[in-house]
Amino acid sequence: MDQMGNLTIQDETAGASSPISEPRKQKKKKVLLMGKSGSGKSSMRSIIFSNYIAKDTRRLGATIDVDLSHVKFLGNLTLNLWDCGGQDAFMENYLSQQRQHVFSNVGVLIYVFDIESRDFDRDLLTYRSIIAALSQFSPTASVYILIHKMDLVVPNQREDIYNDRVSLIRSKSDAFDPTPFATSIWDQSLYKAWAEIIHDLVPNLDQIEKHLGSLGKLIMAEEVLLFERTSFLVVSSWTSNAIFTADKDHPAQNPTYDRNERLSNIIKNFKQSTSRYTGTPKSAEQFSVFDLKMPNFCMFLIKFTTNTYLGVVLPPGEERYNAAKLNCYIAREQFEDLDSPAKKSADRGATTESSEATS
Repeated sequence: MDQMGNLTIQDETAGASSPISEPRKQKKKKVLLMGKSGSGKSSMRSIIFSNYIAKDTRRLGATIDVDLSHVKFLGNLTLNLWDCGGQDAFMENYLSQQRQHVFSNVGVLIYVFDIESRDFDRDLLTYRSIIAALSQFSPTASVYILIHKMDLVVPNQREDIYNDRVSLIRSKSDAFDPTPFATSIWDQSLYKAWAEIIHDLVPNLDQIEKHLGSLGKLIMAEEVLLFERTSFLVVSSWTSNAIFTADKDHPAQNPTYDRNERLSNIIKNFKQSTSRYTGTPKSAEQFSVFDLKMPNFCMFLIKFTTNTYLGVVLPPGEERYNAAKLNCYIAREQFEDLDSPAKKSADRGATTESSEATS
C-alpha cells in the first residue's frame, strides 16, 4: 500500500499551462427543449434539475411560451435551458416572429416525442419545421431525440415501435444526425439520456477523464464515478480493465449495464427521503459521505469538488478502503482546478465570458 501514501495527479499534456494561471472563462451553452404540449418536457426537466420525483410531476402545469432557466454545471459551464411551450400558437411564433431569437447560437436541441401521440404525422411536420430553422441559424448544433413515455407501450412491442419512430424522425432530420433515446420518468432511462447529453457539453472532459483514470489506478479501485452535485448525473466514469471480459460493454463482475443510471436514480430518491424527514430543501447538501460495505465489495460516495461528488467501488478490505478514501480527499485540489477554469475554446452554441482568476 506504499504507493498510496502520497497522491499526485499530473497533466501529461505537453506544453499545457496550469489552469490556475489562466483567466477564468464562463461557458454558456444554449439548450432548446422542445416538443408538442403534454409530451413531458417540463416533467423530465424538473426530475433532472429540480430534484422532483416522478409522482410529484403530476401537479406541474403547461409551460407558457418559454421557461428560461440557468443551470450551473461543473463550475464553468452554465446551461441556458429554454423549455419551450408546445402549444400550436407558441410553435408558430417560434418559427416566425421569434425565429432568429430562438434558434440562434444553439448548442443542443432536445426534441421530445410523445409515444402516445394520436397525430404523429403532424408532430413530424412540426419537427421538420424546427429542424429547418435550426439548420438556418445553428447548423453545427447537436440534436437529441427522446421518444418519451415508453412505459405506456406494451413491453413486447416497444422495440419495434421505437425503431419505427426513430426511422421516420431521421428521414425528416436533413443534414443533422439525431441521437435517439427511449425514455420514461418512471425508470432510469431518463438519467441515461440526459447523462449522455450533458457528457457532450462538459468542458475539459478529456482532462477530467484522464485524471479520473489516474486516480482509479492509484487507489486500486474497480470503478470510479464522478457525479454532478445537483442532478447526480454521471459526468464521467472509469472502470478497471481487470474486471472486464472480452465484451467491454458488460463487465464480468457487474452485469448490470445501466448501473450508473440506476445509481443516479437511487441517490436522487435517497436525497428526497432525507429532505422529507429532515425538513431541509431538496436542493440542499443532504450528505457529505456515504459508506457501503458488503461482503463482496465496498463503496463510498464523498463530496468531492464544489460541484461534484465522487463514487468509488473497491474490493473488500478495510486498509485499502481507508487509504483510498484518504487519497480521494487529497486529490480534491487537482480536480477543483479542472472543475473551474475552462481550457478549451468555445465551441458549438457557446459564448465565453472572462474575468480574473482568483488565487
